[in-house]
Amino acid sequence: MNSEIVESFGSMVREKGIDKDMLVGIVEDVFAMMVRKKYGQDAKFSVVVNMEKGDIEIFLEREVVETVENPATQIDVETARELSGEKLEVGEEYVEVVPLASFGRRLVVSAKQNLNQRIKEIERENVFNEYSNTIGEIIVGEIYQIRRNEILINHNRNELLLPKSEQILKERYKKGDSIRAVIKEVRKNSGNPVVIVSRADPAFLEKLFELEIPEIYDGIIEIKRIAREPGERAKVAVESHDDRIDAVGACVGMKGVRIHTIVRELNNENIDVINYSDQPIAFIQRSLAPAKLKSIEVDNEAKTANIVVASDQVSLAIGRNGQNIRLASKLTGYEINLIKEGGDDEYDIELVDFKEEIGEELYLKLIEKGLETAKDVLTAKLDTLLEVEGLTEERIREIRELMQRDLDEAEVEEDEEEEEGEEQEEEKENGQAANGEPVTESAAAPAEEKGTDNVPATEEQTTSGEPEREQ
Repeated sequence: MNSEIVESFGSMVREKGIDKDMLVGIVEDVFAMMVRKKYGQDAKFSVVVNMEKGDIEIFLEREVVETVENPATQIDVETARELSGEKLEVGEEYVEVVPLASFGRRLVVSAKQNLNQRIKEIERENVFNEYSNTIGEIIVGEIYQIRRNEILINHNRNELLLPKSEQILKERYKKGDSIRAVIKEVRKNSGNPVVIVSRADPAFLEKLFELEIPEIYDGIIEIKRIAREPGERAKVAVESHDDRIDAVGACVGMKGVRIHTIVRELNNENIDVINYSDQPIAFIQRSLAPAKLKSIEVDNEAKTANIVVASDQVSLAIGRNGQNIRLASKLTGYEINLIKEGGDDEYDIELVDFKEEIGEELYLKLIEKGLETAKDVLTAKLDTLLEVEGLTEERIREIRELMQRDLDEAEVEEDEEEEEGEEQEEEKENGQAANGEPVTESAAAPAEEKGTDNVPATEEQTTSGEPEREQ
């Protein structure tokens, strides 16, 4: 029986990674509890566990006396001589080996439960310490269960949790797939520790850069800041500590081989790598690439920047669904206000025009939030929109795409009308020159040109990617 117990303990050491000496200490404590329950708290004894030989022995020590007053600590002379076969005298110590079978079924079962509980506690502590010490590191695990709002990952026989909020939105996962993620958080609770991993956190992108780009791993190139919208776009600001090495070129690699490896891991997330600068104007200008800026006015105390761009650069500066300007704002830490060159008029669409598409209930909730136009929704912070009941990140993305598409179409129509107006003016001028009669101005003035004057950039934790084509 003893050897079977020790054998099971040996398997625990091998399979569960429990320290051998610690396990011996637990076994000694559990058997000591059994002895005290049977013989009392005053009993003198020793528990010897030999993991090598597979032995567990319990030695009970009692004093030899004439008259026994406490059976747990004393034994009479005659009984001691009979059991030991030796001529023991009063005052000497009698040592008895106590067989495990003598404790009875109830004590054995209680000891077993206590032992299992202690081992589970150690396992939990080991798991917590293991993953707490590796927060920010990438792990590779296997998907073994997919739930509606989370995915369970098996990593070294431990269960890791990938919540929906930490997943890349457009990724599709299958049971049995291998998956990489960064350890984000470890929580203690009444049961096993909860290990949260993420593929959406900027730390995951940072670690991928470190794995794929040796110069970053060696500290020659430093990642200064990251702004990311998982699965869509990311902006990464890097700085070289060696004048001979181009930070952006090293990150992109020959023919883009390094950055493409990271892009594929992130479900084709577009990544802009830019050179960091501690000069706000230069950094903001680089972060809004590929848009060309006319001028930048920076308020360092208020952390705001007013950007003037030509009308043909507005779409590039804003990006699809306001993505480029939001990411630039997050990356630089400045609230960016974009002003179109030539005036402050801004083409916009009232929110009421989208009531049918988004539903009257959602329309009213957005109005209550103070969002009255398409531009308000496109430039609002993600956290602000998520506060609206019924809105999720996916629904917000759909609504923004719808509004941006309508704005783009309206801009094209506006440009066409403006061109027609200019042609009519030119024809009238030509007619006046031909017959000498005055030309009257058309009653229908050209429609306003679409712009994005003074559109505030939000500071969401999002991503950006490849240079936007002009909308």
